[in-house]
Formats: sequence, structure tokens, C-alpha cells
Amino acid sequence: MGAACVLTACGGESDTGASASGAPAASAAGGIKLIKDGKITTCTNVPYEPFQFNQGNKVVGFDVDMVDLVAKKLGVTQEIVDIDFAVIKSGAALNAGKCDVAAAGMTITDERKKNLLFSDPYFDATQALLAKKGTGVKSLEEVKAKGLKLGAQASTTGLDYVKEKGLNPTEYADSPKELLGLQSGQADVIVQDLPVVLTWLKKPEIASKFELVASLDTGEQYGIGMKKGNDALAKAVNEAFTAAKSDGTYEQIYMKWFGKKPGELGVS
Repeated sequence: MGAACVLTACGGESDTGASASGAPAASAAGGIKLIKDGKITTCTNVPYEPFQFNQGNKVVGFDVDMVDLVAKKLGVTQEIVDIDFAVIKSGAALNAGKCDVAAAGMTITDERKKNLLFSDPYFDATQALLAKKGTGVKSLEEVKAKGLKLGAQASTTGLDYVKEKGLNPTEYADSPKELLGLQSGQADVIVQDLPVVLTWLKKPEIASKFELVASLDTGEQYGIGMKKGNDALAKAVNEAFTAAKSDGTYEQIYMKWFGKKPGELGVS
């Protein structure tokens, strides 16, 4: 998979279909308009391992490979823009012509649907609690009852979920800062997507001090975001994902990044 990825800003596309420079918008297979000729530009937020993270001079991950499926279908390559998640989920990055798609481990929600056109779901997600060993909690209720300090990543559904449960967590700008908050003692427990937590726990220095204390089945699903009204691109994305699930490619990508088949993640 792994198409070459470049961290760079991209020219925007106006409402008239012209790029920021005044040139006509680029086209891909099926007459789909893209902001750059020969490329599908993806907005994401790095790092969010294993969905997107730096490996040498490239951005790799599950989401990257999923968008590569779309790139192959359209006969283009993928280029990546690293941008703040809040700008992604609000639709601002897509509306400004920074990218064609947004792939950032992003849960489909009714609120986000107001600003984004989502693909069909491509990943079933759940949240998890990571705590210092010996904390002695197994649920959010126990975190609240013991008055422990909870941390969450800003602008995420994990943050929304724990707030709905009556907790008031410290917010961190991204997942690395959230983990650092736990490691430094600013937080006793943090909430984060399960695959991210499981990836952290593969590192001995983290697994020796911290443990997964609970999985929170929130019923979330990830989708690829696009500018509202971009139905032709959404159709191409959905067709690429459907084909990959049918021919076994999706399962191969899933196994590559999670080490288990779809539906088995989080099962010991």
C-alpha cells in the first residue's frame, strides 16, 4: 500500500471549482475534482498510532492504507497534511480547500455530520481507560467515586463520553500530551481509543507502569470525512472500501496494524 506522503499545505478550491491560484480544479478517474493534479490530499492529525504516525520521513498507519485504496481506485497518489483535529472535525479544513478527505480516526457523529459528509463506516471503535498499575479501578464510576484525576484528548468523543457520565477531565491537545499527562502524574487515569491504548502498551516502558483497566463499549464507528456535497468522491471512497472488504484486502490491512481480524480487537 504505503503511497509516499508529504507533510505540506495545499492550495484551496473555491466554490466555482477553481483552485486558489485560479487554475481549474484537478480531476481524477470519473471526473472527480481534486485540489491537486494526480493526488488525493488527506487531512489528518499526527501522531495517532496505529491510525497515522511518522515512520522515517513518511506518515503510515491504518487510515493511510485505507485512503491508499481510494487513491489506487482513482489512479492518483496520496499526500498528507498534518493539521489540528478541531479544524478537521469542524469541516473548516475541507471547506478551505486544504484537503480532499479527512482521515484521522474520526468517529461519525450527528454533530459532525452537520459539517462533514462521511463515508460508510470503515472501523468499529471503542474507548478504553489506561491507569497507573495499582490504582485499583475497573470503571469510570470507580474513577469518579475515588476522586481520581482523569485525562482526555480535546475535541474527541472520548472526552464527550466521560463528560456525559458526570466527570470533568483535564483536556490535552493530542494523544502524546495526554499520555505524558498520565506518565507525569497530572492524571491518574486517561480515556483514549482502545487501539491507541493497545499500541502504547506494546512499549515495555509503558506496559511496566500502566495497565488497561476497562474497555468502554461506546458503539462508535470511524468514517472518512469529505466536504458536504462531494457525493462523487464519497461514492468512490465507499466503492473502494466495499471492494476491499469483499476481496480480503481490508482484512489484510487490519491484521497488519492490529494483529487481529476485524471483530477480534480487544479480545485476549
